[in-house]
Amino acid sequence: MTFRTLFTAALASLCLTAPALADLSRITDRSAFLSHVQGRDLTRLGISLRVLPDGAITGRALGRDVTGTWAWESGLFCRTLAAGDRQWGRNCQVVSVDGNSIRFQADEGTGDIADFRIR
Repeated sequence: MTFRTLFTAALASLCLTAPALADLSRITDRSAFLSHVQGRDLTRLGISLRVLPDGAITGRALGRDVTGTWAWESGLFCRTLAAGDRQWGRNCQVVSVDGNSIRFQADEGTGDIADFRIR
């Protein structure tokens, strides 16, 4: 497998269905969201991201830089992402937490799920 294939597979895992977390609590406002992620890394296999209060997303995925933007709109986390030559357009997501885990569910809560550890 080429590095590009592995890289694309790891980033695609951001949207794969994940197992249920025990006690999910939905986050509905920006300040509550930031209280969970500010100054912390969101991690999963091969991926480490930071969501910054100024609306930026930074990180690494399989050794490549990840950049993006985010805003909180109508109770949803709306983001864009880019890594290498790959880009993901704007998507608004439902966010839930369970202890040191955070879940993003794409397409306003009807799409794929990505779970991250909060470190």
